[in-house]
Amino acid sequence: MRFGLCCLFKHENVSFRTTTARALSGMARTDQLLKLSGICRDNARNLQLALETVHRLGIGAFRIMSPLFPRMTHPDVGYALNELPDREAIGQLLGAARIFAGRRNIRLSFHPDQFVVLSSPHPKVVANSIRELSYHGELAEAVGADVINIHAGGVYDDKRLALQRFCRIFPELPQAVSSRLTLENDDISYTVRDLLPVCEELGIPLVYDVHHHRCNPDGLSVVEATRLAGETWQKMGREPYCHLSSPKAGWSGKGPKPHANYIDPADVPPCWPGKEMTVDIEAKAKELAVVRLMNELRLSG
Repeated sequence: MRFGLCCLFKHENVSFRTTTARALSGMARTDQLLKLSGICRDNARNLQLALETVHRLGIGAFRIMSPLFPRMTHPDVGYALNELPDREAIGQLLGAARIFAGRRNIRLSFHPDQFVVLSSPHPKVVANSIRELSYHGELAEAVGADVINIHAGGVYDDKRLALQRFCRIFPELPQAVSSRLTLENDDISYTVRDLLPVCEELGIPLVYDVHHHRCNPDGLSVVEATRLAGETWQKMGREPYCHLSSPKAGWSGKGPKPHANYIDPADVPPCWPGKEMTVDIEAKAKELAVVRLMNELRLSG
């Protein structure tokens, strides 16, 4: 297994800048673009630092934060990369990150925010979702990320119709998005069993979140779900991708959905070690949790 860090660092001196639409809205357009250009340039440079850090720590995958280029798709203050004064430097920095990750076999991914909902019955929501995914596709192309992972969205009183809408929208996605798009089972609405037919119909992989599966079971065992989800990747000659987290209050506590700071090694499915797969660690302690789990598994193995 290779383990992945999600977006941010707890202890290491790596951070990313951001801004708000409100802060930008009072500026002239030239000043907006100047400010955004500086932020994007710094974030592209810090992406390289993030990759160097995960490599030093022995972490094999990195989920890039969605707002690496903040407010890029905002309806009022949004922008395109070619509008930024530092566009050439930004492009070079992203290219350098792509080369670094490729040479060191660091797998890169994105996980857009929950407001990306392709199954919505509301055309505006779908249009906004496609615009946001297109931004992720542009970034993924630039840095060499092979996964853009999303949830199926809401049920809207009819799960079957919602998934049909998702399937109808999928062909409208840019190739940079559709070739990387994955679906993940969630802890409320859509299970592995729900999503497998969609993944098979569209030819897209399923990211298996074992914590979500434990919170929202569907009759499949963890072994079965791991195998079936893995097959959606293997059919495409790609390495399976999974998510792992532990409940903050334990499985016997009230509400197992919130994530703990660290991973309880007992939550690692016994069928996972030794498999060729990527496992993103979703824990509040970030890189500290990833490194601790790697060390615990190494000692127990």
